[in-house]
Amino acid sequence: MRNINYLELVCPAGTPAALRTAIDAGADTVYCGFRDCTNARNYPGLNFDDQELAEGIAYAHARGRWVLVAVNTFPRAGDLGPWRRAVDAAAAAGADAVILADIGLLDYASRRHPKLRLHLSVQAAASNPLSIDFYREQFGVSRVVLPRVLAVSEVAALIARMKIEAEVFAFGSLGTMVEGRCYLSSYITGRSPSSDGACAPAEFVSYREEGGKMVSRLGEVMTNCYARNENAAYPTPCKSRLMVRGDASYLFEEPVGLNAASILAELKGAGVTALKIEGRQRSRAYVGEVVTHFRAALDALARGEAAPTAVSDLHAIAEGGKVTLSAFKKGWR
Repeated sequence: MRNINYLELVCPAGTPAALRTAIDAGADTVYCGFRDCTNARNYPGLNFDDQELAEGIAYAHARGRWVLVAVNTFPRAGDLGPWRRAVDAAAAAGADAVILADIGLLDYASRRHPKLRLHLSVQAAASNPLSIDFYREQFGVSRVVLPRVLAVSEVAALIARMKIEAEVFAFGSLGTMVEGRCYLSSYITGRSPSSDGACAPAEFVSYREEGGKMVSRLGEVMTNCYARNENAAYPTPCKSRLMVRGDASYLFEEPVGLNAASILAELKGAGVTALKIEGRQRSRAYVGEVVTHFRAALDALARGEAAPTAVSDLHAIAEGGKVTLSAFKKGWR
């Protein structure tokens, strides 16, 4: 039996070491991916082979925790093999669920492994009752990871009409709110985030000193220019600082991290089942610190106490050194 305090804490593991760190820090569940294009964090030095996954699952299960495997990119036309192999390998390793986005792959998994629990990836961008019911009725999906476009009130209204579990993001990097539909990086690099699994692949990234400033590039495209005292974010295209009518501004998205630690009680009240921490590409130190912080907050709430209010404790490791509640509190309305 699993002992879930208040809300299930779902944490990232980009490496076997990060998996153990997350479990030891108090994660209820860890999610990871294979070392190929089948997962949306396909970067050098990250992810798992079959043996590492089996060992990680054994480590988690011995401590009463779950491991989810993200097979959350979209197969290329005529090349289903890697994605089907990933589903089969996850099932064989004893994964507690696979996280899928592609309809064809959901159909394959539900037919080939009828006892394997299926979660709908945020990459599917399902954010209304009709679409979520479709995935539940057709493929037996047990949980949906909701896109980061919904206010807390909208999350509550949606969950009230759903018949499956809901998972929401609580900490980590933000994008342009087009889950599974962003093509900006592929225009520059020729590598698709949706099928190759890497937005702004590392081999295209460079930072150079030019004229006393730090310039970041993705391929040959300049994405930003930083003064010496500025934090330099990873050069994803949506977070480029662009010249518009003579002024430099973040046209799509400013480098800033999501932190929902201050509204955990609201999310619980909305009917949320699980909180997801983003960051499989981040370090073990990041994983340990974020998981420890959220574990303490959730345990306090489970005891009927106020959650720790030191949200600023995580500012230093948030993207851009700043945090936001993003769409959870739609201040632009």
